[in-house]
Amino acid sequence: MTSVPGPGSASEEERLARVALTRILEPGDVTGGRWLRETGAVEVVRRLTEGDERLAGVTPGRWEGLRARAERARPELDLAVARDAGVRFVCPGEAEWPVQLDDLGDARPVGLWVRGQPSLRMWALRSVAVVGSRACTEYGAHMAAGLGAGLAERGWVVVSGGAYGIDGAAHRGALGAGGATVAVLACGVDRAYPRGHAELIRRIAEQGLLVGELPPGDHPTPSRFILRNRVIAALTRGSVVVEAAYRSGALVTARGAQELGRFTMGVPGPATSGLSAGVHELLRGEGVLVTDAAEVVELVGDMGEVAPERRGPVVPRDLLAPDAARVLAALPGRGSAPVREIALGAGTTVDGAVGRLYELRSLGFVERHGDGWQLTRQAIVSVFPEGRGS
Repeated sequence: MTSVPGPGSASEEERLARVALTRILEPGDVTGGRWLRETGAVEVVRRLTEGDERLAGVTPGRWEGLRARAERARPELDLAVARDAGVRFVCPGEAEWPVQLDDLGDARPVGLWVRGQPSLRMWALRSVAVVGSRACTEYGAHMAAGLGAGLAERGWVVVSGGAYGIDGAAHRGALGAGGATVAVLACGVDRAYPRGHAELIRRIAEQGLLVGELPPGDHPTPSRFILRNRVIAALTRGSVVVEAAYRSGALVTARGAQELGRFTMGVPGPATSGLSAGVHELLRGEGVLVTDAAEVVELVGDMGEVAPERRGPVVPRDLLAPDAARVLAALPGRGSAPVREIALGAGTTVDGAVGRLYELRSLGFVERHGDGWQLTRQAIVSVFPEGRGS
């Protein structure tokens, strides 16, 4: 007997059909997505199971391959295994479904397997992706961890792929700051992949969320890693790339974010680093250069979330009134000068120059020698930072 769905819930028949399709269709299959849109999940599974009427858009060989997968699908068993592992299945249109994923059109996930307590939809509303190279440098790991921690401290959710390198550093930064992080995996969310990140994956499941399109126990493939990136791009308000070569999955995320109208950001690295070459190419296009979490939030956040103004250190001469600064600048770097010459250089009267010179002397900038005035030793560096006084 089919249960009656609650508000914002899929029917049991719809849920089982979509669970089955996570075994049948590959992530991002736009042909399958069109079938879902045109005929619905239940009808797609029926046709694949019974095989009496082939759906449009695939060859007979491909259709038979999908039918073979459909014969092996056991949605009830997948749901039971998921339940035992603390994993739930979220269908499009349900209360926890992040509606921004609908921007993917026919490439939208069939559904999402979610492990962790928080609401994916609520967390995704204020989230930023931090992605990059697996074989990162110490600089890249430092920057990613700093971004993860800084974003978490500002109340943002850090989303990444759970991989080695930049992904792991971003997750750890957020966790270390006591913040929220989401790992979008290219395998079943009940699996720890890569194995070296078993402890990190466990921590994310306890403190954050693990999300994936593949059913329990399923394994990753190179194509699934690439297709996973579209979910990261669509789920978040913007993507930050930290270290990426010209051929990098992180750049796939960035390009996907651009196509979806999301913000795309990059952290610059050394001009000679091949690991930053892809980031620099991104920044030569529509990417925005960022160096810390405050600059990221200024771009993706609400009005008024502005990064602090960046400037060099304030030196004593910066605090002088304009007329005093002009008199100070009129003194020579070496030796002394008479008041009349100083006044001429400063564009003021002799009396005006004298008044400013005595003011400057009280501040320790100048000293009087007979009829002339000269800079004090400690003032030369302040007035002539480029070494003109040497």
